[in-house]
Amino acid sequence: MEYDYEAVDAHGEAIAGSIDAESPAAVARQLSRSGQTVVAVRERRPAAIPKLQRRLRSGDVVVALQELATLLRAGVPLGDAIDAQSRGSHHPAVTAAFTSVATELLRGESFLVAMRGSGLPLPEYVYQLLEAGELSGRLPQALGEAVGQLQDDQRIAADFRSALVYPSVLVVSGIAAVLLIFVFVVPKFAHLLGASGGELPLLATVVLGAGVWFNDNVVLGLVAAAAAALATVALLRSKPLRARLLNALARMPVLRAWLAETDTAKWASVMGAMLAARVELVDALTLAGRGVRIERRRATLGRAVAEVRSGSSLSEALEKQGALTPTGYNLIRVGEQSGELAPMMRALAGLYEENSARRMKRVLALVEPFAILLIGAMVGLIMAGIIQAITSANTLAV
Repeated sequence: MEYDYEAVDAHGEAIAGSIDAESPAAVARQLSRSGQTVVAVRERRPAAIPKLQRRLRSGDVVVALQELATLLRAGVPLGDAIDAQSRGSHHPAVTAAFTSVATELLRGESFLVAMRGSGLPLPEYVYQLLEAGELSGRLPQALGEAVGQLQDDQRIAADFRSALVYPSVLVVSGIAAVLLIFVFVVPKFAHLLGASGGELPLLATVVLGAGVWFNDNVVLGLVAAAAAALATVALLRSKPLRARLLNALARMPVLRAWLAETDTAKWASVMGAMLAARVELVDALTLAGRGVRIERRRATLGRAVAEVRSGSSLSEALEKQGALTPTGYNLIRVGEQSGELAPMMRALAGLYEENSARRMKRVLALVEPFAILLIGAMVGLIMAGIIQAITSANTLAV
């Protein structure tokens, strides 16, 4: 296989060229024998006709990381494992990311820095676990923990999407029904708006006027709706906006407990993984706290970290800040006394995940009747406006 490389010779001059080798690591070995220091290595790929590619999915990334963790646990050196993944039959974006990681490793960067610059869509806790693995020398185990957490996130997201299927169908059907009424029903009564001389009730005037406007400006209305949808999607892709939206939702009565338990479950899971990787308690608390998404909980856990630094036990610090439930304090206290804090943190994570799943089902159970009520109210208002227009026109005629 042919590679393009950039290197620095013994005199400090930059050079570039191409070379045949089995892998980027083999390129570095060959050049080092002649006193050259490799700066960058890129596989030379034959020119190909551009073709459409499917969107990169989280499952593609999880499978690739799972294979990498398996290779590392089997004793394969990190450089060789990364090189194997860069030549694997993964999504092109994944292979490109691993090629970038291999290049950064050759430059002397850490695996954490290389992964951050790879462009893979990974949540922050993955980097926290990788940092913990590098600090403790247990990178394969830390990567395996990260893969397990990613798989849990995928499972929860799949459950959430499946639970939203029926309410989504209701909402789409309701919008379609409203549009059909405006397109086919309201125009048949639009003449009443002009015949009444402006004496129709307010609701009838609004409904008939909206129907007439929509039929006269169908293209404009559809373009405006599409623009609003695209603008909403673009805004939701902004991390600061999503963070503000999450903090706002976390203050709502129905959603507050669910989001808090979801955040705590992930925090406890990351804590358990880091403690299992033999990261110091304060370092593990600091790293895990960065992954907490709700601002108030992040501040609460930050104060608990300060308490631990001042000499308090973890259970006492968390209890003083009111961060968990009494069951959580007891689990952590037992873990501290028995020296099995990591398993207890994982048990705590499992407990909060179960509670979060139950609350999610309760929240989603409210979506269906809310959607039905909302759609029914919209259709009812339209029909009420039409009926008012008909009755008022008959009264005027008499």
